[in-house]
Amino acid sequence: MNDGLSIGALAQRTGLAVSAIRYYEAQGLIKPWRNAGGQRRFERADLRRLSFVMIAQQFGFTLPQIRAELDRLPGGRTPTKADWARISEGFRAALDARIATLTRLRDNLDGCIGCGCLSLEACALYNPRDGAAEMGQGPRYLMGDTPAAQKG
Repeated sequence: MNDGLSIGALAQRTGLAVSAIRYYEAQGLIKPWRNAGGQRRFERADLRRLSFVMIAQQFGFTLPQIRAELDRLPGGRTPTKADWARISEGFRAALDARIATLTRLRDNLDGCIGCGCLSLEACALYNPRDGAAEMGQGPRYLMGDTPAAQKG
């Protein structure tokens, strides 16, 4: 008979606070059931689900993104090795894009320190070839303007 894990046991095993587990439950990331005494119980698979949530958050993924991946698992079943491989493939692409953006930012940062206006011709990060100049004075991008070339 499956007695499930109590919320305290789940907290101890994952290192999460009980309040965090309740929050993840409210967000639909885990779905406990109630035993005959009305106590909330969790499946052992929830250990893996919560571990995945914690790891994905460390990589910068949002709870809605994480939930979307977990919701793809049929009937909330225990994720298989193939499931994790598929999920990690999608996450890898997002991480690669984020790494490329951060690398570009890091490599161009020294040309932008102190300018503040984001409208200089030399700004390689936000305003290559001074496209903001055609929109007028001030921080045009921060004001919501888009260069004509991008409106297209």
